Amino acid sequence: MRRLLAALPVVLLLLSGCGAAEEPPPPPPPPPPVTPTVETTAGEWAGRIGIPDAPLEIGIRLTAENGGLRGEIDIPAQAITAMPLSDVLLEGRELSFRLPELGGDAWFRGTFEADGKSIPGAFTQYGQSYPLVLRPGPVAGRPQEPKPPFPYRVEEVTYAGDGVDLAGTLTRPEGPGPFTAVLLLSGSGPQNRDAEFFGHKPFLLLADLLTRAGYAVLRVDDRGVGGSGGQLYESTYEQLTADAVAGVEFLRTRPEINRDRIGLLGHSEGGYLAPMVAQRTPIAFVIMMATPATPGEEVVVTQNQLVLEAAGAPPGFVEQQAAYVRTLAALLRAEDYERARALAVQQLVAQAEALPPEQRPAVEDLEAQIAATVNPYYRSWIVHDPAPALQALRVPVLALYGGADLQVSAGQNEPLMRNLLAGSPDATVRTLPGLNFLMQPARTGALDEYATIDTTIDPSALEYVRSWLTQRFPR
Repeated sequence: MRRLLAALPVVLLLLSGCGAAEEPPPPPPPPPPVTPTVETTAGEWAGRIGIPDAPLEIGIRLTAENGGLRGEIDIPAQAITAMPLSDVLLEGRELSFRLPELGGDAWFRGTFEADGKSIPGAFTQYGQSYPLVLRPGPVAGRPQEPKPPFPYRVEEVTYAGDGVDLAGTLTRPEGPGPFTAVLLLSGSGPQNRDAEFFGHKPFLLLADLLTRAGYAVLRVDDRGVGGSGGQLYESTYEQLTADAVAGVEFLRTRPEINRDRIGLLGHSEGGYLAPMVAQRTPIAFVIMMATPATPGEEVVVTQNQLVLEAAGAPPGFVEQQAAYVRTLAALLRAEDYERARALAVQQLVAQAEALPPEQRPAVEDLEAQIAATVNPYYRSWIVHDPAPALQALRVPVLALYGGADLQVSAGQNEPLMRNLLAGSPDATVRTLPGLNFLMQPARTGALDEYATIDTTIDPSALEYVRSWLTQRFPR
């Protein structure tokens, strides 16, 4: 202690001596704050809504119009594109706007930083506020999303399906070929050629992976989506199978495609369709990801059970939902759409009324859900039994499941798939641990987790598909 105290005067003396030197010049004054204007505010802005455990990337486009601003928002994780904003106001340094189509009185208010390069503020919906900082630039894409320039050829194509014109993208390696080709078949619901879902583009990723590996890949907009005609909900599996056959036949017309080496890759419902396509036209191979081996009704009942139990629903509610699915399936099987609609209305309205008022879906959302459930397309799904077509496959087959999948349970489907493919000369059935329905690395497998995962398809699943295909059909 004495030695420390004795040293203090020396230290103080040295400090005093330093202070006697010439003082540094004062720092320059900060630049004056940038004053935002309508013209400088117009453009693209992006940010992340800070929802706990579920941050949400958004993109805003603002346009100068009649002395004010007009805007629209993209929310990739929710498949929202160019949704109009309202009440876009720039008042001094404060920017605010509303999102009338989101519900819950959604709005944003933020204040420009002095440099004009960011707008920190808050997004509010249903009375809850979350931090949001907007910065210049487009919304960030998912990290695996392929970006041009591509080291292969990309061609927009159209061809005739079953009474409708279908539009898609054909990618193929450089060179004359002929190349082995893959037709991608999407899962249930209206999807574009990239199978875009919660801001992910899994079919774009698969097409890029396989084309770089030396294969031609055709991916197609569903009926009523993008450039394809018709209406998906008014279509049957008979028609959708015929559409896929038309895709195979289109590939056979291309001189750069090996007509004897055309295969199918289907996700979920796409895997339901692939074996039926193989019954109508020669196919070289089939790859299925998260594809049910059980009839549609059983898939939906088990899916409801697993999802509701994971969400903490009481057993009584789970049983009631299963009974509803069974009754709805019976009505759809009988093509009694009037009574099926009445049942769906009763069920969904009762569930909505059990929610707090601020969480109840809008009437138009309920109508959309009913329309998506009571139609010939959903009937095809719920009454379909894949067993006969799977048992008839006599080509190399790969079936992959995710161990954390709550929508197409590996426990329910993998053993049955093995049995149904027992007659195939080359069948591989695997469950990849920890992956969900979309083949993403998952913590719980719950549906609300999909949008929060940056990975579009886990690298282990991508490599399994690539290596399986290259071993059997090398370039």
